[in-house]
Amino acid sequence: MIPEVPLPDGVVLRLAAERDAEALLHAYVRNSEHLRRWEPRRPADFFTLPGQAHRLKDLLAQQQQGRAVPWLLLHGERVVGRMTLSNIVRGPWLSADLGYWIDAGHAGRGLATRAVLEVCRMADQDVGLHRIAAGTLLDNVASQSVLRKAGFELYGTAPRYLEIDGRWQDHRLFQRILNDRPAR
Repeated sequence: MIPEVPLPDGVVLRLAAERDAEALLHAYVRNSEHLRRWEPRRPADFFTLPGQAHRLKDLLAQQQQGRAVPWLLLHGERVVGRMTLSNIVRGPWLSADLGYWIDAGHAGRGLATRAVLEVCRMADQDVGLHRIAAGTLLDNVASQSVLRKAGFELYGTAPRYLEIDGRWQDHRLFQRILNDRPAR
């Protein structure tokens, strides 16, 4: 079991659970303008409790299958961020993709960097991965800074990599090698 991790300013990083759908909904509604520039366009049902419950249930099913690990950053009962390892591949690859966001009211305080560092530690020690990859929009300097501070290295640029805010957009690609243990 992956433990709950205390972060600065009374924030806690813990695994997501089905009971978090309503708190996630409130966080996404509260941060919809803040996140719009950095995320895919969302269908209307994304901003409903059934929509969040469905997405969370799907993500937790992926976790049960060993394909994802979703964490939430909580300040009390309020979701103030999210970290997700997705596309986990075992065998000789032992790799995953990292996605994350921080609440507008908590941005710029080093919280994302601390949370990414903790996710990397758990990905190594608890999940048994070798590598984590992450991508940012070319102009997302804040996220690039978080990744660099957390030990990620730039390894390329991918043209029209993801559809973000309604357009296929170029991304800078980063990776962090967690360890050099042999794959099991």
